[in-house]
Amino acid sequence: MSKKKKQKIEGIFRANEKGYGFVEIEEMDEDLFIPANSVNKALNGDTVQVMIYKQKEGTKRAEAKIVKIVKRERETVVGIFQKSKNFGFVVPDDKRFGTDIFISKSNCKEAKNNDKVVAKILKYPERGKNAEGEIIEILGNVNQAGVDMLSVIKEFDLPNEFPSFVKEEAESITQKINEEDIKNRRDLRENIIFTIDGEDAKDLDDAICVSKNADGNYMLDVHIADVSYYVKEDSKLDREAIKRGTSVYMFDRVIPMLPFELSNGICSLSAGQDRFALSCSMEIDSKGNVVSSDVYKSVIKVTERMTYTNVNKIINGLDEEVVKKYCKYIDKFKLMEELAIILKNRRLAQGYLNLDIPESKIILDENGRAIEVKKYETTFANEIIEQFMLTANETVAEKFYWLEAPFIYRVHEEPEYEKIEETNKFLFNIGEKIKVNKDNIRPRAFSDVLEKLKGTEYEKVISTLILRTLKIARYESENKGHFGIASKYYCHFTSPIRRYPDLFIHRVISEYLKNNYNMKEERLAELEGKATKYAESSSDAEKIATKAERDAEDIKKAEFMENKIGEEYFGIVSSITSFGMFVELESTVEGLIRFEHMGNEYFIYDENRKTLIGERTNRVFKIGDQVKIRVIEANKMLRKIAFELVADKNEVKYNLYFKDEEIEVEDIENENNI
Repeated sequence: MSKKKKQKIEGIFRANEKGYGFVEIEEMDEDLFIPANSVNKALNGDTVQVMIYKQKEGTKRAEAKIVKIVKRERETVVGIFQKSKNFGFVVPDDKRFGTDIFISKSNCKEAKNNDKVVAKILKYPERGKNAEGEIIEILGNVNQAGVDMLSVIKEFDLPNEFPSFVKEEAESITQKINEEDIKNRRDLRENIIFTIDGEDAKDLDDAICVSKNADGNYMLDVHIADVSYYVKEDSKLDREAIKRGTSVYMFDRVIPMLPFELSNGICSLSAGQDRFALSCSMEIDSKGNVVSSDVYKSVIKVTERMTYTNVNKIINGLDEEVVKKYCKYIDKFKLMEELAIILKNRRLAQGYLNLDIPESKIILDENGRAIEVKKYETTFANEIIEQFMLTANETVAEKFYWLEAPFIYRVHEEPEYEKIEETNKFLFNIGEKIKVNKDNIRPRAFSDVLEKLKGTEYEKVISTLILRTLKIARYESENKGHFGIASKYYCHFTSPIRRYPDLFIHRVISEYLKNNYNMKEERLAELEGKATKYAESSSDAEKIATKAERDAEDIKKAEFMENKIGEEYFGIVSSITSFGMFVELESTVEGLIRFEHMGNEYFIYDENRKTLIGERTNRVFKIGDQVKIRVIEANKMLRKIAFELVADKNEVKYNLYFKDEEIEVEDIENENNI
């Protein structure tokens, strides 16, 4: 009897710097594990063909071997140039890349030792040999100001400049509104309207107004910059925006989706300036239900450009000078607070996941070096804008869903039951459980756990654990709801300056309004095709932007810690792995403590409970524990921070060996972007 032929399938290889990796298969829920001896010269990001030889058993995932490299992901590599007498090497910044790049003397150009460079790959690795390449761009010495961020830009192939023909088109757009078009819009220039943003925000694309009507219901007006009026379909600006997909934010620089003339000019809702907007007006009852809504074209003039800091001072009466300055608007801000509380409470009752995961704020000096890392402080003023924008996004999505319009939705599907079970193994340790079954997975089950643990030492850790349980949000032309915010209908409508899906649906909405909601079938089919295409390209662009921003943050955090070697801090165990544990400091800096830096004891990894247990002392480390650490390594080039455990005075130490084991875990840096 002949053996059944094993199926060969294609996917994307994601390497680990230790040699093994995983292959992502589109139609499979779980990645395939590729042991180091089955990688077959594949490099990180390559499209590969694999053959499964070991099916999933228990907690172990299926294993496969790479049998063919279908397509190489990279043609260039960014790294540090190391020069010798007759040749050189480029050590890639991406430690998962899999190989250094050999550079012959004739291909070294003028590169010097420790220069950051871009190398073009001439030969991929084969038969034990390194890849070969040539230097095509020298970015500067590794210690030169700005070279670190430029390296990230080059590594992810981000478009650092706009082509001249795009600039010319942007410059040709007048910085004053077209007076002729005002008659086609609602003129709201006499209304009291505010923008509320961070102090350094420049692309102001959303403005708000809140009032009450005769019935006692709230009237929430959300005005969004009418970018689609200026960025015409299939124009040079539009094609460039499609290509970029999103703006990328990297501390001292922004790689914008649209040129400055639009993002900071005519499209930015600057105070005192006439601006075209696409508006969504909602009537909301005392329970937070949107009882009626209207979407329309408008012309507005923002009354005041407010900051989160000042609005918070006003609603809490924290600063007499600020309160006095804006005294005539205090009732407006109090009304905003009142409505935001109602909207948030309604959302929480539906199962909205209020995850406590603080963002980092990194302060740079004039040379671009990190001089401070701390939590990004948010206030209820941030909450006001978040609740208003969420409500506008839901309202617009629901309206155009029922119109069966070609649209791009923000989709966040329910998590896999198996992942919830894994999370529950940890929650069991603290007497909690996400109560779901395979046929009934609801956001409320997650939010109930978060609510119970609010204010405890577990709050942040459980938020992070639940985030890792959830799927990654993406864009789709089909509405599938948004699990994280417990919403049946959701889209991104509020940021067309920096996200292409918002710009696209603005164009769709504008066309519906212009044609009085009577659209031709041929046009609908054309827009449907574009919605599908742009949803996919925008999701891909978002992934790249997220990775670039995260790498930039890792570099700056490591840079900040480079002069903190030897210093001691208290931190919280944020993750337990089979090779050690990650500890997060109050500043949001996170570092790894490997087993060999946890004292002279061998620790056993309990995968089910996500704990480490000392073999002799039975000392247990679990997620959420507070520990004292000492910084032993920080390297911005490697994007690496390492700690060692500071032992208690009375702790018994043992001289034990450490066992090296092949690690079969995913890269724990894979966060979910809700």
